[in-house]
Formats: sequence, structure tokens, C-alpha cells
Amino acid sequence: MGSATTQALAASTEALAAAKGVTLETAGELFAAARLIGETSQLSGALADPAAPASARAAVITTVFSGASATVQEALAVVAAQRWSSAADLVDGIEELAIRAAASGEPSSDIESELFAVSRIVAENPELELALGSRLGDGAAKSALIERLLTGKVGAASALIVSSLVRDPRERRVRQLLSRAMRIVSAQRGRIVATVHTASPLTAEQSARLGESLSRRYGAQVSLNQVIDSSVVGGLRVQVADDVIDGSISARLADLRQKLAG
Repeated sequence: MGSATTQALAASTEALAAAKGVTLETAGELFAAARLIGETSQLSGALADPAAPASARAAVITTVFSGASATVQEALAVVAAQRWSSAADLVDGIEELAIRAAASGEPSSDIESELFAVSRIVAENPELELALGSRLGDGAAKSALIERLLTGKVGAASALIVSSLVRDPRERRVRQLLSRAMRIVSAQRGRIVATVHTASPLTAEQSARLGESLSRRYGAQVSLNQVIDSSVVGGLRVQVADDVIDGSISARLADLRQKLAG
């Protein structure tokens, strides 16, 4: 992510946080806006053109999205006023705002856990992952497929996020999309995501202790996602972003073998 995009995303996120009346409908409109801009190179190029005056870019938003809600028009106007490193970054930025809006619109739902559960379903079903990730499939059909699969299994916010991302993957893998969405939701709620690989499910007490320990280490509330992994022999392997804490017996044995070989 370029420095221009980092600053633009920060300003856009701050504007959304200050907006009133952000709902799931807001999120749906932002997803639709990201999809339209991403599919129209002339539109995305005009909005991301650093040579164009901010007023001209804002005028494009007013013209194209005249039917959108006031909240969405204001959010898109802020996005258009920023300088982005690329048109693709601008579209990604609007998509991130949509995910944040979904998290804000349904604050009581455990969206991170639901997205993680969907990610595991996809990982365990190669045919489903292939169907959702194929470049040949119709986006609307993929969205309808995942909506049918998730009916009654996740809340409205998670269903909206997953169906919207699957509909417009922009050459990204499904699990990559879901992992990014989990990180964004956690950031919106002031948390970080930790993926815990363990040979057997953690008890409620063990999860609480681990969460408290990680919270102290990273200085933020931690959302735990568990993966049952038979390759983990004793102990745990925990991943927080790019940081991996491997306390499993198998890791210690591998380290010992490496030292002996050296």
C-alpha cells in the first residue's frame, strides 16, 4: 500500500466513523459503488486521477451516485477528494468502507467468527472454492450461491460481506478476501484477530486465559479463531497477522532436529 493510499484510507475511514446513521443499507450501497467503479475503468480513472481538481472528482460522484443515500454520497465525496496511489487502491478503499459500515450496522453480531467459519467451509470444500473463485462464473450467480449456503447460518452483516466479496473478487482468492474482511471488522471494533491451531478444541477457560495473555502482549482486545489441526502435537500455534507463536511439541522437536543436524 502506497503512502498516498494510506493517508487517503485513513481520512476516508475517519469520515465514515463520524457519519450518522450508518446501517447495513449503507454498507450495501458502498459495496455496489465499489463494484460499479471497479467495473468501469473510465470512472475509476477519473476518480483516482491526481491531476484532476478535487472539485471535479466530487462532481463525478454527485452525477453518478445522485440516487445514493446522503451518507453514502458524503462518504464517496471524501474518498474522491483524496489522492490514491492507484485506481485499484481507490476501489479497495471503498470496499473497506463497506465492510466497516456492515460491522457498524450490526454491532452485536460476532462477524469475525462467522467469517472465519465461512472461510473454513470454503477451505474444506475444494469444489466450492473452485466454483466461487473461477473467472468464468457469473458474479451474481456466485453471490446467489453463497447466499443460499449461508441462509440461517450467519447474520445479515456477514452474509452481505461474503456475497458482495464473492460477487466481485477482482482476481483475489476467496479465503484471501475473507481474511482481509475479518481484519477490517476487527480493526473497526478495536480488536485484533488471532488464529489458534490446536489438536483439540480449547475449553472456555483455556480460551479466556489465552485471550487475556494475547491482549496483554499486543495491547488490544483479541478475537480468537480456532483451527483443529492434527499436525499440532501438544501445545498451540498462534498466528496474529504475520506474527507466529509456535509452542507446539512438534515445533520444538523440529527445532531440536535442526540444531542436531547443524
